[in-house]
Amino acid sequence: MARQEQNGMSRRMFLRRLGIGAGSAMALMALEPLSAMALNREERKEERGDNRMTYRVQHGSGEHISLLGFGMMRLPNDQDEVNRLVDYAIEHGVNYFDTAPMYMGGQSEVLTGNALSRFPREKYFVATKMSNQNRRTWSFEESKAMYERSMERLRVDYIDYYLLHSIGGGMESLKGRFLDNGVLDFLLKEREAGRIKHLGFSYHGDVRDFDWLLDRQEEYHWDFVQIQMNFLDWRHASLRGGRRVDADAEYLYEKCEKTGVQCVVMEPLRGGAFGRMAQELTDQLKAVRPDDSTARWAFRWVGSYPNILTTLSGMNRMEHLEENVKTFSPLDPCTEQENRLLASIADQMSGFPTIPCTTCAYCMPCPYGVDIPGNFAAYNEAVNSHLLPLPDKESTDYGKRRQQFMDGYRQALPDDSKWASRCQDCGVCLSKCPQQIRIPNQMARIVETLRRK
Repeated sequence: MARQEQNGMSRRMFLRRLGIGAGSAMALMALEPLSAMALNREERKEERGDNRMTYRVQHGSGEHISLLGFGMMRLPNDQDEVNRLVDYAIEHGVNYFDTAPMYMGGQSEVLTGNALSRFPREKYFVATKMSNQNRRTWSFEESKAMYERSMERLRVDYIDYYLLHSIGGGMESLKGRFLDNGVLDFLLKEREAGRIKHLGFSYHGDVRDFDWLLDRQEEYHWDFVQIQMNFLDWRHASLRGGRRVDADAEYLYEKCEKTGVQCVVMEPLRGGAFGRMAQELTDQLKAVRPDDSTARWAFRWVGSYPNILTTLSGMNRMEHLEENVKTFSPLDPCTEQENRLLASIADQMSGFPTIPCTTCAYCMPCPYGVDIPGNFAAYNEAVNSHLLPLPDKESTDYGKRRQQFMDGYRQALPDDSKWASRCQDCGVCLSKCPQQIRIPNQMARIVETLRRK
């Protein structure tokens, strides 16, 4: 039974008795004062010295997990700098560190392990993944070797939170990577033996895979699920591969809550997209909280949901780490009015024809040298600043806007060997993209825009 249902009437039942439907109920769950009561039952605030971090209780073990988690995907390739970031994080109460074998070609696990191993083991929880997306690593032997290498690189004899990485490629992929080869059975036994403390999966893509795994909760007993969740994806599922995905974040969160599985959140800032919002949208937020960044708004929104165990942020610069620590020390949940404002902004953002890239760089390197995330970032910046889409050629400002886009594109990508025009439509990137973006098609779209006269 989910923790929130143990003290009398559950929040869902309370809303149902008010006559509110499931969709509306989920939208209201973040609102005060109802969520504030739920949050108080799940949170623990440390106030020793500089540590006022907000914590959530892991339902199975009772562990207290910092609501801010450290995503280690894009670390500086400098051990001393990584040590400095980790030292500050731990000093200020961050205790969840997320990495994966594929991050930085394995170097992320090495840097993370070296930094964390300087602390007592009980001071931190480390998460890593079975990153066997490549068909060559589907064999049991290679997958097992990946798991064992993670232990060595992280310098641990057990992993606190272990994930099946990037579920959602369809049932053929799910069966090939984890079921038919015996890998999932092996990981379940490793959890029984205590070498994995908590087992879960991260999700991108086909919602049928997500449902299939959670519908077998009585068999697998998932301890957590990692989902992409932010105030835009809550109701507006990304446009991926030229079609809408089957589930938005509201559905994913609600499904986890129904099955009693806590969520770890990735992409709370949608790959930095909220930092590059159109100015008129940023102005709406500044009018309410002038001193708050859009990142702080996004983190406060995610943290307002009680079934969130931790919220991952990739923090490779000290100023980002310091700001995020302040946001969660302690968390100030969003009010009803603030949630309505963010929902309105999400509605407005959904009408912007941006490319749903989160700059995860899983698609890189490109065999032909194209900077895929850089091209998409330049295009999206032009959309958010209203240079794109270009108006009809007969428009008086057509030429000016086209030239401004070209100038901005060249400034963002001064090396023309990285331009979209270098794309050869080889398709190598397609299977790597967790957002299922038809990357060659989008490159052609950029090229067409640049070539228009």
